[in-house]
Order: sequence, then structure tokens, then C-alpha cells
Amino acid sequence: MYCPFCRNPDSRVVDSRMADDGSAIRRRRQCPECGRRFTTVETTSLTVIKRSGVGEPFSRSKVINGVRKACQGRPVTEDDLAMLAQEVEETIRASGAAEIDAHEVGLAILSPLQKLDEVAYLRFASVYQAFESLEDFETAIAILRHEAEVEAKAAKGKSSEKSPL
Repeated sequence: MYCPFCRNPDSRVVDSRMADDGSAIRRRRQCPECGRRFTTVETTSLTVIKRSGVGEPFSRSKVINGVRKACQGRPVTEDDLAMLAQEVEETIRASGAAEIDAHEVGLAILSPLQKLDEVAYLRFASVYQAFESLEDFETAIAILRHEAEVEAKAAKGKSSEKSPL
């Protein structure tokens, strides 16, 4: 790490701390040549490989922009979209891969979007999974209904289990 003041190629780490919800490390450094201190921030890089084979850095804003179109006219706030993008990034980073296919990013979007808004989920899935007929929509809706029934039964089962006091 070059000193930004005297361009000395050496520096000593004085302090290290996690920053940005644990996705970065902030290091306080001191130059042994001029004695001045400076701060660096280290983050891991995550590259998305597009269909064309070109790689580009992962971007939460691209996730938000892609999902925003599906959420148009729905009761979804910008904060909801930011949280969804954060959840998608955390899911992808948890895989441990430095490079990920764009298709995998799309798959990572589907689950949190389904929890956020089912209509937006259907809109996104119809484009992302290239629905070609009404049957594709009907199948997706049937799956959503089945999952909702399973969740309702599970919630009902938990509420009927009362602990004796």
C-alpha cells in the first residue's frame, strides 16, 4: 500500500475494524517514512458473469432497477427494494464464490421478491423465466397458492400448541 502523501511503498497497520455491516474492513495505517496516517477500506470483489461471457462488478443498484420495474404500481417502497438488494447480495456472498453467473443472481432475487410482493414476483418471474403461455402463469400461481396453504397450516398448528402454565 503506497502512502498517499509521500508515495512510500510501505505502511504499517495501526488499527483494523469491520465496516459496512461486516462486508468491508477499515484499516488505519501509518507510513514509516513520513509518519503520516491514512485510512484504507478493503472489500471483497464479486463479479457477475453475463450471458455474453463478460464480467462486471456486482451492483445492488442494478438489482434494484431490475426489480423496480416488476414492482411498478405495487405497495413497495425504496427501502423495501434496498433491503431486497442487500439480502440478494448477502445470499450471493454466502456462496463463497468470487464469480457468479447473472442467471444465479436472478434466481437469488426470486425468493426475497416472492416474500415482498407476490404480484411483483410473478411479473419478474414471467420475464426472467420466459413464460410463454397462460399455463406458465397458472403453474406459478398454483405453486404460490400451495406454498401459502402450507404456511397457513404451519402457522395454525403453532398457534394451537399452547404451553400449559
